[in-house]
Amino acid sequence: MFVKPKNGRSVHDPAWGDLLPEEGRNVEDSQYWYRREIDGDIEIVQPVKGGEPENKASTK
Repeated sequence: MFVKPKNGRSVHDPAWGDLLPEEGRNVEDSQYWYRREIDGDIEIVQPVKGGEPENKASTK
């Protein structure tokens, strides 16, 4: 899944051992990332046909 930090947030990526970049990154689907989403630290975005990620909330 593709995740991006919300504005002003610094989010640790345990798989890479660094901070999640502002432009986002593909990450392993796990409870860690779902907890970060619930805490408001990240947003999960879904790819669209052009290959650019789209905010999950805008598809509702």
